Amino acid sequence: MVPEGRMRSNRSTLNALLLLSGLLGPVHPLRAQDTAATQVNRPRLLGVAVGGGLVVAGTLVALDKAWYSQYERVPFQTFNDGDEWLQMDKVGHAYSTYTVGRWGKGLLDWSGVDDRTATWVGGSIGLIYLTGVEYLDAHSAGWGWSWWDMAANVAGTGLFIGQELGWHEQRFRLKYSAHLSPYAAQDPDLLGSTVPQRILKDYNGATYWLSVAPSAFKRSSARCKWFSLSFGYGAEGLVSAMPADNDPPPVRQFYLSFDVDMERIPTRSKFLRTTFFLLNCIKVPAPALEYRSNGVWYGHWLYF
Repeated sequence: MVPEGRMRSNRSTLNALLLLSGLLGPVHPLRAQDTAATQVNRPRLLGVAVGGGLVVAGTLVALDKAWYSQYERVPFQTFNDGDEWLQMDKVGHAYSTYTVGRWGKGLLDWSGVDDRTATWVGGSIGLIYLTGVEYLDAHSAGWGWSWWDMAANVAGTGLFIGQELGWHEQRFRLKYSAHLSPYAAQDPDLLGSTVPQRILKDYNGATYWLSVAPSAFKRSSARCKWFSLSFGYGAEGLVSAMPADNDPPPVRQFYLSFDVDMERIPTRSKFLRTTFFLLNCIKVPAPALEYRSNGVWYGHWLYF
């Protein structure tokens, strides 16, 4: 049986960042949307394939030794965690597969692979990776295969691939922002003790965003193509996967804000295009209107 309140907080986002940082290590820097190449660059593609394969396999092995070795190996088991963390972890799974898929396609674009192949293969890397993580969960006594996780993984991948196939661009983007919350002090082991740990592990300070650029739906030219509306989801009061009977009930948070689609900022600089591509998974600080599930409204002059 999987222990209640096990260490699962924001693990999908942490795993995705681990994989993303590794993918950029063994290969050359990304040049997102650099369409100058008209044929496959074999040295680049070889570096992406070998380096990416080693990173995926290496991080899974590292995760197995770091997290799963402390639990007994068991036959395949499932676990229903759909009610945990107010589904913040599920949104995190969708964000992770979406973001890793976007970077995966960017690497294959840089290698000169045709757009459709790059979309399907590169866009599926996040799903493949987190399916491997889920497999490790399924054979650990401290975890379990979650169909809810897999549904979220598929949703994030589908959002990316579907837009690429339908529009050849991302009109709806999943983004992430985080700030420090006071709840981490209640359980530093679970929610983080250092600033980087708290940013990655504390759901109380995390917000996941769906940003859309209105100009993407207009055929006429727009001055501010980068301007986006952003809809956020967060939670507060989460000190464990499921609240104890004597704990105050956590609340859901819904946000309306502005954002910048950095990949729509016009520039001729390949360096800036690459930088904008890499940073476009993060929501920029902006004013925000917040509604909580307990009926309370808040306004933020600057929210991150």
